Amino acid sequence: MPARTGATGSAATAADATTTDATTTDATTVPAVRRPRGGPAAGLLAACHPLPAVAVTLFAVALAAAAGHGPAGGAVAVGAVAAGQLSVGWSNDRADLRRDRAVGRPDKPLVAGTVRPAAVTGAAGLALLVCVPLSLAGGLLAGTVHLAGVAAAWGYNLWLKRTVVSWLPYALAFGLLPAFFTLGLPGAPWPPPWLTAAAALLGAGAHFANVLPDIADDLATGVVGLPQRIGPRYSAALAALLVLGSAAALVVGPPGRVTAYGWALLAGTAAVLLLAARRPAGRLPFLAVLAVAGADVLLLVGGLRPA
Repeated sequence: MPARTGATGSAATAADATTTDATTTDATTVPAVRRPRGGPAAGLLAACHPLPAVAVTLFAVALAAAAGHGPAGGAVAVGAVAAGQLSVGWSNDRADLRRDRAVGRPDKPLVAGTVRPAAVTGAAGLALLVCVPLSLAGGLLAGTVHLAGVAAAWGYNLWLKRTVVSWLPYALAFGLLPAFFTLGLPGAPWPPPWLTAAAALLGAGAHFANVLPDIADDLATGVVGLPQRIGPRYSAALAALLVLGSAAALVVGPPGRVTAYGWALLAGTAAVLLLAARRPAGRLPFLAVLAVAGADVLLLVGGLRPA
């Protein structure tokens, strides 16, 4: 999936890879930015955006199990997703190096010098090379679908994040992910339309929530995607509506009666997103989307279970 463009809150600044200093003034102590620590290996790990990489990979594990993949086939498919996600994370940090330097991002491994640009470039290329055969191992159609999602994410990193369609790679990459797992099954079935729509809405909502803390720095460095154009308040509101729409598709899309869990999920989603939208400048909206996505997993993978 597309990785965070990052100006103030990348997952690469996870607590196990950073340390925090402080600057003392005459009257106060002002916290400084979090700086990466460790050697090149730690810097390379931090540059891959580990939080979204792990989250998407775990989501892929759930999709593989729910779709009915065996251990071997499921492991290959999940490996393809993990490799693709690593390539996206590394390419994102490498593409943003000039911007991160311009706005002063010593929390970024490349800016801090804990890992060399050539190492990140090589890691991104190697991960992409690994992703291709792993994706195609599930079949030509399934592999093509997954590689289209990975290509969309790379397109976001390299260009589309600066355009009015910055949301499209997120929607495409997330929306195609369930299809990658169903098309790899015997008969190559497509997932139901409501499931694809739910995943795409969740991805688009994640985009708007993800860039909220970075809008000012993005504008300063020429990144003018749709969230930057409409501003943090409207972006937070749109993120909430898209994620709520995703939950609604998961609840009402499957045949049969809506379960008690489905109604609770809708109510909880609305409440969480309403609270998060009241603080559009911080990390709360993005964390709220992650929490809702976790709750959505039960319904999303349920929609893939073989009849």
